[in-house]
Amino acid sequence: MQHNFILGKWNVWPSLTSDATSQAELLSSIPKMLKRRLSPLARIVFCAAIPCLEEHSKIPAVFSSTHGELAKSFKMMEVIEAGEEISPTAFSLSVHNAIAGLFSMAYENKIQSTVIAPGEEGIAAAFIEAMGLLDEGEKQVLIVLYDEPLVDFYPDKPYQLTVNESCAVALTVSKKGAGIPMCFSYQNNTGDDGEQPVQLPLLVDFLASQQDSLLLHTPRHSWCWEKQQV
Repeated sequence: MQHNFILGKWNVWPSLTSDATSQAELLSSIPKMLKRRLSPLARIVFCAAIPCLEEHSKIPAVFSSTHGELAKSFKMMEVIEAGEEISPTAFSLSVHNAIAGLFSMAYENKIQSTVIAPGEEGIAAAFIEAMGLLDEGEKQVLIVLYDEPLVDFYPDKPYQLTVNESCAVALTVSKKGAGIPMCFSYQNNTGDDGEQPVQLPLLVDFLASQQDSLLLHTPRHSWCWEKQQV
């Protein structure tokens, strides 16, 4: 399997640059009632994605998170264990597609939005979904990859499931237009480069540097991203 695409804009939050626009400034256009519903993870997602939108705010999106709002869900389980009732609003904002729903509400985007939990495929799962949308005729797709640290209650060793910092990466992909020509392909060699939270810093390094390719292994196969020569 091989897919050629154009990488348009991309952004990471927390930002790589010290003079980055503040979170408050990036979120200033979000309605206050909606902004109050944003968790710390949702705010990171919004800050990563907003600079990638511009006039293309109403485009299909693929949101990918290994653990989602697991920390929020864990707190609700503690409330239930204590014999107390949980808030319906808190529950509705803890489900795996909650952040994507809030994002579509903020931009009144009624176009298709897919939310996945990628497991051992890591960041590749979102790219597979996005390539499918492009093959079906969509001109551009927004990919948003995000995760926060796994709460201590859940053991993560010897598996590579989490990192110490929250991170969100957003990027736009298309079949043609301005940007960086890239190739995304499947390979047979195997290994274990961890799940999406562990892979996100590797993706950021690849996008931000002169590195020509990124190869990520899973126990069953590998995925490769290559920057093409113009």
